[in-house]
Amino acid sequence: MNVYLNYPFSWSDGSGRVKTLADWECRRNEIKAEIENYELGKKPNPPQSIKATYSGGTLTVVVNDNGGSLTLTSKLSVPSGSGPFPVIIGMNSGTGSLGGNLFSGFIQVPFNHDQCAQYSMNGQKNTNAPFYRMYPNLKQAGDYIAWSWGVSRLIDGLEKVKDQIHADLSHIGVTGCSYAGKMALFAGAFDERIALTIPQESGGGGINAWRVSDTIGNVEKIDNTNYSWFMQALKNNFGSNRAGKLPYDHHEAIAMIAPRAFFTMGNPDYEWLGDKSGYTSAMAAYEVWKAMGVEDRFGFNIVGGHMHCSAAGSQNNDVSKFIDKFLRGKNVNTSNILSSSVSNDYNSWISAWKGYKIDVSAASTPKPTTTKTIQPTSQSSTCWATKLGYSCCKSTKEVVYTDADGRWGVENNNWCGIIDSGCWATKLGYKCCTAKCPVEEYVDNDGSWGIENNNWCGITKSC
Repeated sequence: MNVYLNYPFSWSDGSGRVKTLADWECRRNEIKAEIENYELGKKPNPPQSIKATYSGGTLTVVVNDNGGSLTLTSKLSVPSGSGPFPVIIGMNSGTGSLGGNLFSGFIQVPFNHDQCAQYSMNGQKNTNAPFYRMYPNLKQAGDYIAWSWGVSRLIDGLEKVKDQIHADLSHIGVTGCSYAGKMALFAGAFDERIALTIPQESGGGGINAWRVSDTIGNVEKIDNTNYSWFMQALKNNFGSNRAGKLPYDHHEAIAMIAPRAFFTMGNPDYEWLGDKSGYTSAMAAYEVWKAMGVEDRFGFNIVGGHMHCSAAGSQNNDVSKFIDKFLRGKNVNTSNILSSSVSNDYNSWISAWKGYKIDVSAASTPKPTTTKTIQPTSQSSTCWATKLGYSCCKSTKEVVYTDADGRWGVENNNWCGIIDSGCWATKLGYKCCTAKCPVEEYVDNDGSWGIENNNWCGITKSC
């Protein structure tokens, strides 16, 4: 059992450490897969069909997938003028629990989460909610995966009407408070189109590390959180002071956002929020941004003297700097905005890996495009990269870049596609099923999924 916070730079199979930003993209997928497997359930891939309209001030997004249909609506606040305007998606309201004045000149987009999964305070999940009707195989999943999926579908809709509303979709922020702070965290972690993630007073199951929360007082822990929000398997397998057995923790959920921007707020006046754990987890996550040399993209303000979900003056001042820089594109100094009236010995939790550095030089390597043309080679029958105008790698297996097409290496200063030998699920952070005739439990755009040893696995053969 780990009595420290997991090393965010280590591959899950123990084969080594992340060395480059390209490695980090793969490592991020591993963390995502672990959170899905042990805590939330698998977020479905983008659906088969999305249609969106904007009329009378309302964005309507119609999603069709898996034989079902779901409709999201959001009453937008769109500034006058030709834009382009940055976008803030607030959980339950256009700006979450933050003041609307912080987002003047923004397109404000309320996410109405009950249109996906119905909010419950007592842990009683409504499995007849629209998301679970569309994906009945995910009825055991946590609502946070449904809600993060819903935010992604809102962004899909915004992409379809962006010209009509003059939206700048390179500057999207998400924010929410308390249980909706957790919602904002998972939305930002699971969708890389989000430029700035602002979880406010998210507590246990949000920025707090489960391990650390197990060591402090009357706070939200695995044993007492809401199990309509999370999978029941989380409590069954890791409750009763067993959080240390998790192969990840929530400093890594935060780290999934790196190298994008992140700012969080706490409120130590409320014991239940467990801000000692939140502070420790935040300082651990900060090491990831430091490793990438982008410390100015990370900040927090954890102070009391205000009501729950009502930001203090200093918090508004600090978050406005992040909003100005990462959503408005202003030249603002956001370095070392790490304010907290709470302290904890975070060093004892991260001393084994604190101070690690990632080679960011690969970030300047041009990414492959589909404009290059070469002659097909004898690999063309098995090489997925040939249809994009590239060869597949002949000798190297080192992954330099990963995108929706696959994994890329470099040979003779040219991009080449890396052929996966056997298991397509590995690039998503999963193993493939080893059973002779695995049972198909779920199907998405990646392929067919089974379950072995309570873990998702990719199916490569059928009987």
